[in-house]
Order: sequence, then C-alpha cells, then structure tokens
Amino acid sequence: MAPRIVAATFFVGSILFTVAAYLQYHEAQTAPGAVLPESHRRRLRPFAGAPGRIDWWATAVQLVGTVLFNVSTFAAMQGDLGEVQERRLIWGPDLAGSVCFLIASWLAYSEVNRGIVPRPDRSVGWRIAALNLVGSVAFGAAAIAARYLRTTDEPANVALVNLGTFVGAICFLLGAVLLPVESATDDAGHDEELRSDGPAPTVP
Repeated sequence: MAPRIVAATFFVGSILFTVAAYLQYHEAQTAPGAVLPESHRRRLRPFAGAPGRIDWWATAVQLVGTVLFNVSTFAAMQGDLGEVQERRLIWGPDLAGSVCFLIASWLAYSEVNRGIVPRPDRSVGWRIAALNLVGSVAFGAAAIAARYLRTTDEPANVALVNLGTFVGAICFLLGAVLLPVESATDDAGHDEELRSDGPAPTVP
C-alpha cells in the first residue's frame, strides 16, 4: 500500500480519536458533582472547566494528546518534509501526545482504584482503566521507537513502532467494547438500589 494512503488512514483515525476524546471531555464537564439528580446542572459552554475533578483532568489531557496526534498524522501525509521537519512535525507531536495519553490514563486508573493499588473487585471500570493504561504504555513505546536515528532518516525500531501501535489500538478497542457493559452494570446496580431503598409496605 502506498505510504500516503497509510498516512491518510492514520490521519482520519486521529480525527475520530479527537472526536471521541472531546465527547468524553464534554461528558466529564457536564457530569453531576453528586449522585442526586437535582445536583446535575448542564453547562452549555463547550470548553468550560472543572479543575477540581480528576476525571476532568484526565479527559482534558487526553483531548490535548489527540490534537497532537492530529498534528503528527497530518504532517506525515506530506511527502516533501526534510529530516528536521519530520522530527519537529511528526515525531515531536507524536511523542508529546503519547505522554499526554500516559498521564490521562494514569489519572483515570488512579481514580478508579482510588489509589495506586488495584481494586480487588476487578470491576468492569477497573478493567477499562487498566486496558487504557496498557494501551497508552504501548503507544509510548511506539513513539520512542519511532525516533529518527542521527545517521539515517529511518525510525530506530520499525518493528516496535508497529507492535506498540497495534497493541495500543487493540487495548483501546477492548476498552471501548467494555464501555456498554459497564454502563449496563451501573444501570442494573442503580435500579437494584432504588428497589431496595423504596418505601416500606404499609400495614392495613
């Protein structure tokens, strides 16, 4: 397959990545601060912040990382870049975006675990956070392996670039597949809680 077609495929994928990241960011910023329905106040501002919440920070950093991937993959479609330009416009944003993903995934993982030690219940939310963290580590390894050697214009380790990108993509895909499962589990738990907290039967 032609290199430009491959690069264009990555660029389109990065745009979808950014759209998904913004949807997560929007969900985090409009989520209720408490469990009571009346505490939920929707915000109409598309980039309003909630810096007091770890989930907001995780999604905000992730969004920045996806935009950096947009820059990197768009630059990769240009066939007339010199070595210095490739380092600055392709590898630099790719590495920075991978760092953002690592930070965002660690924040989300820490929030789910409420600390560094994994939760013993191995909940669906924990599995999603763990998969995203592993995927981010794989992306980071691919970004490091993609650095250009000084003696050549080729990446340092093409095999690791491909492996890290593939493993990261699979982990993110599995995490996305588990999201509806987590949502269904949460809804079932919420319904059960409502039934258990319902009014006691009256005695005639």
